[in-house]
Amino acid sequence: MSKKILIVGGVAGGASVAARARRLDEHADVIMFERGPHVSFSNCALPFHLSGIVENSDDLVLMSPQQFKKQYNIEARVSSEVVKINRDEKTITIKNLETGELYDESYDHLVLSPGANPIVPPLEGIDGPNVFTVRNVVDIAKLNAYVQQEGIKNVAVIGGGFIGVEVAENLNMAGYNVSLVEFANQIMAPFDYDMAQLLHKEMMDKGVDLVLSDGLAKVEEGSIELQSGKTIAADAVVLAIGVKPETTLATEAGLELGETGGIKVDHNYLTSDQSIYAVGDAIEVYHKLTHKPTRLALAGPAQRQARAAADHMYNRPHRNTGVIGSSCIHVFDQNAASTGLNEKDAQKAGIQYDFVYIIPGDKVGLMPESNPLHFKLLYEYPTGKILGAQAIGKGNVDKRIDVIATMITMGGTLEDLKELELCYSPMFGTAKDVVNFAALVGLNILNGDFKQVPVTQVRELVENGAYIVDVREKHEYAQGHLKNAVNIPLSEIRDRLDEIPKDQPVYLHCRTSQRSYNAVMALQHLGFENVTNISGSFLGISLYEYFNDQVNDREKIVTDYNFK
Repeated sequence: MSKKILIVGGVAGGASVAARARRLDEHADVIMFERGPHVSFSNCALPFHLSGIVENSDDLVLMSPQQFKKQYNIEARVSSEVVKINRDEKTITIKNLETGELYDESYDHLVLSPGANPIVPPLEGIDGPNVFTVRNVVDIAKLNAYVQQEGIKNVAVIGGGFIGVEVAENLNMAGYNVSLVEFANQIMAPFDYDMAQLLHKEMMDKGVDLVLSDGLAKVEEGSIELQSGKTIAADAVVLAIGVKPETTLATEAGLELGETGGIKVDHNYLTSDQSIYAVGDAIEVYHKLTHKPTRLALAGPAQRQARAAADHMYNRPHRNTGVIGSSCIHVFDQNAASTGLNEKDAQKAGIQYDFVYIIPGDKVGLMPESNPLHFKLLYEYPTGKILGAQAIGKGNVDKRIDVIATMITMGGTLEDLKELELCYSPMFGTAKDVVNFAALVGLNILNGDFKQVPVTQVRELVENGAYIVDVREKHEYAQGHLKNAVNIPLSEIRDRLDEIPKDQPVYLHCRTSQRSYNAVMALQHLGFENVTNISGSFLGISLYEYFNDQVNDREKIVTDYNFK
């Protein structure tokens, strides 16, 4: 007798379950239910319709119900909301949203993939016709049609996560005056505060009005008011504050929820009911590094979960390795990617760690379009186990982060990363790739070969009158330097040792920390015991300081920034 598999939700997780089940069983009766008018649409690509990168909103729909039926013999019922799970009868109740009809369907296996809903706070004016969320193709088409009306010039985006940043970027590219408001002190939570400054500067440089550490208080006609009392012009408002798992069906059916509020599942993605699976944004998953439950609203993990759930229906074994959280984003001219733990995560989990921040070239400097790649690697102390990484630059940051994600999944250490053999061509990278380079620096720090301080501490050093040596050449120093730095170029340092004190800490920097590292090592061999390298050096300092200097009108610690 053939199986009957019902699936609630027809995007990444649900459609993937359906397709996998069909590949495993040609005779199964597979039915998907989606309350919206589309199944299998690219929700990650929704913001790109606003700039015209995706010109037609219909192109966001990857497959129609008719194609599902013809190509896969899968029935996809759109505008069909599942309103109840009748566990004792093993049926679900569906409402046809076009006719209002209610009817039941029986199942052998039920899969919940309802996703997550945008958070909409109960604020004055939040229900106005000029306020939008972005969850599906209908949402983005409505927003795009609204902002294209005559007289719409100013748009406020509330929330600095993936959706908020991408919506802000694409609206900016479309010619609107865009304000991005984020309650936290940075956008893009997967990145540490120091790395986020690069993205802050990029958005500011491209004309986005970035407002941090402030939140939405109310929506008015033509403007919004923030919690600080500040008023911002806004003909349209996009809410991208975050999402919460859609657990209504599961809760009403008595399925168990996890401590994070997501649907609790086992390693095969079975819920507390052995006939019901759940996958995607609505479930609670296990974090491989923190060893704690978490939620992860990403398409890649949802697709893997979907395959595992379908496999389990047919007694095919699955190894659940947990999640680590790998993601990437394009922010104007910068690419940004991250994986694993950042500093906030490691601290919260109580994991001892240290990190490397390097700025090598993303390819051989002689090649066209060679650019700096800002790379931060976290590792466990004292084991050297790799915990996470963040990368920002104009080049292939995703490639480097994918390497780190693989190393984390395989339990790799700095030693493993150091020895990792990667492909090389001057047009693609460097013979000592960024990730190899990071491992070498990490091992030097772990082994106590030298000391470093991060760019986050440099302002304090300058304000306290620390002795700082700038080892760049004179012409570089003249173009901008730390206000109290002494210029002793690396090419002259061995002849000017008497200018470097031995009775106090000495901090050295160059442009990206490589020359200053060489200076530190030389000085240590020449009898200097209290010398420290400034990680990130002048390029990192300039980028870290810039945004806050501009928005807070604070005194600079540099004579001039140098971003070259």
